[in-house]
Formats: sequence, structure tokens, C-alpha cells
Amino acid sequence: MSQAHRSPISRRRVLAAALAAGVAHVGPTWGANFPDRPIRIVVAYPPGGSSDILARLLAAHLATGFGWQVVVDNKPGAAGITGTLAVARAAPDGYTLVLGSGATHASFLSLYPTLPYHPVRDFAPVVNLASLSSVLVVHPSVPARSVRELIQYAKANPGKLAFGSGGAGSNAHLAMELFDHMAGVRMLHVPYKGNPPALQDLMAGQVQVMVANTPSVINFLQGGNRLVGLAVAGATRSSAVPDLPTVAESGLPGYNADVWQGLLAPAGTPPEVVATLNSAVRSFWRQPAVLSALEKMGATPVDNTPAAFAEQIKDDIRIYGDLVSKIGLKLD
Repeated sequence: MSQAHRSPISRRRVLAAALAAGVAHVGPTWGANFPDRPIRIVVAYPPGGSSDILARLLAAHLATGFGWQVVVDNKPGAAGITGTLAVARAAPDGYTLVLGSGATHASFLSLYPTLPYHPVRDFAPVVNLASLSSVLVVHPSVPARSVRELIQYAKANPGKLAFGSGGAGSNAHLAMELFDHMAGVRMLHVPYKGNPPALQDLMAGQVQVMVANTPSVINFLQGGNRLVGLAVAGATRSSAVPDLPTVAESGLPGYNADVWQGLLAPAGTPPEVVATLNSAVRSFWRQPAVLSALEKMGATPVDNTPAAFAEQIKDDIRIYGDLVSKIGLKLD
């Protein structure tokens, strides 16, 4: 089916469908002693992005199951460092959590020599929520409708293209730096305080290129009037945008910019509390209707244990460290 004939997917519709499917299966409570008061999930980015969508979906489910309010607290700033640091410094009791990513809990350690928290020492991983597909998108004014054409245009017009991101060192930033490095081109980086304002300027033509999470752009791809999708930035195609090839198969073999988002607590949180939270999340994530709803927004649930999530973070720190060293990128 062509993009011009595919109906846009409403974030509210995805959220409502997943909640309707999940709430009916939730028991009155999971933990005997936890929680006994409201829980806060910090999202280190502005409202409207994929982190915010996942957090609100999860918060509504946990509130129903626990019988206590679960509040989503958006704390944007410093490419996600501000909100993440706030949770690192919070009491280790399970009542303050953060929705972390491959940026805040892996690549930042190599990118920022003075990162004010340590992604391993300062956190207790709870569960990796999902792997999110991303799309390489351009403003319609860019005369490129494929990855090869974008590379050709960038080489022929050095300095003319600028790419937006949710902040220096963010997943979107690294994805484009990797693209530039592999393609042998140079585009100007324009960082924003989160992906939503970057997308707004992309649609306004203030920047011309971006790698954005599929949930945040899928509604704008229809017809190619607001944004033009060139390729999926991950290792495999996405069922959310089935017409798009991967960047790797479109001219840059080996390119992969998949990202994950997971739930973490401050270090020192009691293991039984972490286990209760892990079980609560996974009971929701495993339901077929929820899996289907997440798939439509380009998210693939990961559903792992705290130990497996901890190992994944350590592996990603090594992988991103190698990438940052190869690119030669450092941030203040």
C-alpha cells in the first residue's frame, strides 16, 4: 500500500486501544507492601515524543493495577541529562523512576567527559520496554526521494543541508553523525530541547533532514506534503511504514540506528521492589492487543529481566564507545 493511501495512526487511538486491552486483565495489586503511595515516572524530554507516549501508556496501566496514581513528569533539558540526573539523585525506594534510552544510559558516557551521573553505578535497571524504529525524513523542499539522492545532493551542495535532533548527543544526533560519516558528507547539526521542537522546525523548513522515531513522524508522512520518508534507520524494515526500505539496503550497507527505551530506578532500590515493577510491566506488555498497538507505532516490546537489561546497557556502552571513538565526537 502506498503512503498516499495509508491512513495516519493516531497516538490517542493507539493509547486507548492498548489501555482498553490491558486494563481488563489487571489484578487489584501486584506487591504486598509496594506501592503505598503515588509513583512518578520522569521523562527527560518534552511531551509528545515517543518516550512520553510510552510513559503515559505504562503509567495508566500501573495506576490501575497498583491502585495508586502514577504521574508522568516531563523534565526536558540538556538532551535528557537534566531529568535523568534528577532520578539518579532521588530516594532509592521505587517511587521515582526514569524512562531511559540508549542515549542517556549508554552513548552519553562516551560523549560527555563530565557526565554528572553514571548510567550503571547510579541506576537499577527495571525492564527494557521497547526497541523503536526510526525514519530518515526530509523536508519536501529537499530534492531527494531516496537515500542515494540525498547523499548525491549533500555532496553537490556542501553546507546547504542542516539536520535537527533532540539535543547534542541524543539518539537522533548520533544517527545522523553516523550517516554523515558513512556517506562521506557533512551536514550542519542543529540541536533542540527534545525531538518535538526539532520536528516542528523540520516541517517549517528551518532544518531539512532528521532521523526521528517512527511514532513521532508517522502521521506526517501521508502524501509527502509535510515530511518525506526516505528509509528506516534500523537494521530491519518496520511494519509501521512497510513501504520504506532500510538505509542499509538503500546505499549504506551496515547502517543501523535502532534505539531502545527502558524503565530504571535509582541505584540501591530494593530488589523486591524492582522485581515487582518488572513483573507489573511485563504482564501488560505481553498481551496480544498491546503488542499489536505498539507495533503500529513502530515499537517492538523487549520484555526482559532486570539482569538482562543491565547486561544490555553494559554492551551498548561498549558499542557506542567504539562508535564515538570512530567518529571522533566529543561534547562539553
